[in-house]
Amino acid sequence: MAQDFYEILGVPRGASDSDMKSAYRKLAMKYHPDRNPGDKEAEQKFKELNAAYEVLKDTDSRSAYDRLGHEAFTQRQAGGGGPGAGGFDFNFTSSFSNIFDEVFGEMGRRGSGGRHSQRGADLRYNLEISLEEAFEGSKVDIRVPTLAECESCHGLGAEDGAQPIGCPTCQGSGRVRASQGFFTVERTCHSCSGQGQIISDPCRACGGQGRVRRERTLNVNIPAGVDEGTRIRLSGEGEAGVRGAPAGDLYIFIGVRPHKLFEREGTDIFCRAPIPMTTAAIGGQIECPTVDGSRARITIPVGTQTGKRFRLRGKGMSILNQRNRRGDMIVEAFVETPVNLTKRQEELLKEFEGESDGNHPEAEGFFAKAKALWDDLRD
Repeated sequence: MAQDFYEILGVPRGASDSDMKSAYRKLAMKYHPDRNPGDKEAEQKFKELNAAYEVLKDTDSRSAYDRLGHEAFTQRQAGGGGPGAGGFDFNFTSSFSNIFDEVFGEMGRRGSGGRHSQRGADLRYNLEISLEEAFEGSKVDIRVPTLAECESCHGLGAEDGAQPIGCPTCQGSGRVRASQGFFTVERTCHSCSGQGQIISDPCRACGGQGRVRRERTLNVNIPAGVDEGTRIRLSGEGEAGVRGAPAGDLYIFIGVRPHKLFEREGTDIFCRAPIPMTTAAIGGQIECPTVDGSRARITIPVGTQTGKRFRLRGKGMSILNQRNRRGDMIVEAFVETPVNLTKRQEELLKEFEGESDGNHPEAEGFFAKAKALWDDLRD
């Protein structure tokens, strides 16, 4: 049993035109063939969405659908009579452009045929950099395999400067129209592939496409403060369009390699620094490296415990697009127990232990509570 058009769009029968348009837009974006290349199930779902919306977006056809029911729109196709008044062909694809022009504007035209569909594809490049490069900013050369403008024909697709001629099939429009009952179906012209022009003498280097596959080297400016997942858009640096059509864009996605000492959280830098037991006990100073390569001096107060944090303002990461502004650096102390003691050191520690009454309040408090618990259990 065929699925109801309202169910396909995921809206109730009483849905407003704006709700229906919004539902269609969301689902069409999800199942569009450009987003699901090679996915036959998504392609079929996309066709069904367009078929459903083509009927329900029009007041008269929606009224007829509500009055006559779903079968009235599919029975002729099922009976072999072909689509006509009262019938609807689920297998058509070319009326998608009419719907997408209405709902998505230029984006719909780009994805549904016609001259605008020949714009070059957008490209994605994943670039991994170090934390220091993210802090300072840098310039990086990248090599991008792409479709570039053919140098032999300068992107025109014609041999020896021959000029394209208007397509006689579509009269230069790039589309042909046909009527199916009360629907007007518009298809991309098969003669010119939607270009509106044909080339009688195609360029031998590119086969008339006006573009060839090659690797390009680009110098990319990485601004200071970029973070994991930052996206940089280079307009017009994607694939070249067909026969001089506009090029797509190149999107560079930034990845930041893990650092040996530092961890980043937004604009702050975290560092875990070991503190000698003696320094933690009697106080002192330590030096800690920073992301800019300098050293920060930190004063350790008497009795510092593991987990204490020291905030160094303005010593963190650069803030993207905010010149000379930085986040903070947070240094977390952990007290290191000495190892590989000499006999003399062991003697000194034992001597200290013998006179350390009241020097370990946390430990003393813990064992006092433990003793009270054991006493209660014995009682």
